[in-house]
Amino acid sequence: MKRLKLQPDGEFDAGVARAIQAEKLRTHADWCRRHSPFYQRRFREAGIAPGTLGLDNLESLPVTTKDDFAGNNQDFLAVPLESVVDIVLSSGTTGKPVQVMYTERDLQRLAYNEELSFAACGVTARDVAMLTCTMDRCFVAGLAYCMGLRRLGAAVIRNGHGTLASHRSILKSIRPTILVGVPSFLRKLGVYLREHGEDPAAGPVRKLVCIGEPVRGPDLAPLKLGADLKALWNADVYSTYASSECVTTFCDCVAQAGGHLHPELAVIEILDKAGKRVPAGVPGEVVLTPLDVEGMPLLRFATGDISFLIETPCSCGRTAPRLGPILGRKQQLMKIRGTSVYPQAVFNALDELAGVGDYYLELRTNEEHSEELVVHLAETARLPAPEMIAEHLQAWIRVTPVISIDPEDKVRHHLYPPESRKPVRVVDRRA
Repeated sequence: MKRLKLQPDGEFDAGVARAIQAEKLRTHADWCRRHSPFYQRRFREAGIAPGTLGLDNLESLPVTTKDDFAGNNQDFLAVPLESVVDIVLSSGTTGKPVQVMYTERDLQRLAYNEELSFAACGVTARDVAMLTCTMDRCFVAGLAYCMGLRRLGAAVIRNGHGTLASHRSILKSIRPTILVGVPSFLRKLGVYLREHGEDPAAGPVRKLVCIGEPVRGPDLAPLKLGADLKALWNADVYSTYASSECVTTFCDCVAQAGGHLHPELAVIEILDKAGKRVPAGVPGEVVLTPLDVEGMPLLRFATGDISFLIETPCSCGRTAPRLGPILGRKQQLMKIRGTSVYPQAVFNALDELAGVGDYYLELRTNEEHSEELVVHLAETARLPAPEMIAEHLQAWIRVTPVISIDPEDKVRHHLYPPESRKPVRVVDRRA
């Protein structure tokens, strides 16, 4: 795999980067056209001649949606089945799992991507990393992080979805320097340690690599969750964004100012509702073309996630674009009495309220066929009055949701279902 080298001053040669990316895109598009049944049809329908799809006319090919991927799952396989070495199950748009098949080359590509990401966070062979994300249940995240860390020479503790007590025991006996996991869980673990008379801030952990939930807002300043983690652990907090289908990740560097794009691994686009590219800084749907993928290659995969590009050079010296924090999910956008609301905005507002514990959101259609937002909060001793919560949310999101105070075990049942690897904070029951 041809890797872009950093120049002595730390900057990418932008011209070389674009040339390599253009070459890889042409090769990737040709692989899709020749070997993927889905893209064979897609190229014919779009009238795109062989060898003509490139960076300058990529928009001539329609995006590939998650419905496309779920509805034509096996038609995305571009290699013989005997070349597949790992099969991941990703949640489809209907909730039915869809298969993502990797070749050995795909796994090595993913490991290389994670090596670059962890290295950008300052991870070295002297570090010991504890993974609090699952290595099993047909998920790929834990495997990817493990492979990337090993490529750097770091030691890995694969404790996965262990109990809080088991994580505590490992922290005391092995003393890892890095934790990788869902940020809300890492906060929970820190609180658990404090409740048991230990101060996580005085321990050896100095880096938290967070997956699955944002820890920074649109201005790149820490959300309350990110600030809580830094205070609890006295550690640097890094955010990483990934997709099982795309075999690609975007991770903060030491500057903690957005997820770095590695141009030799992916082409990224941010599209508006009309499918047109938007300028840097303007939010839109993240559309990815992962390069050098063999098993289930994709072209212009619409992730459904809303974010924006940052094109100003990073203080770390890299000049390639960066991906901002995920602002929400396209399918979860609500229109309440004319106001657009993303669930993430509600999360940010709730996290600012002292006394709020576990919670989840319910999106539903009311009797007037209008969309309605219900905030389910766990009943705790310090929880503010419902009226105060509603007033606080109205100030943040400009609409007043329905507030439901529920027993703590009921909220936790919805929030942490056994089949999910991360908290399920949104239950969509809209008609």
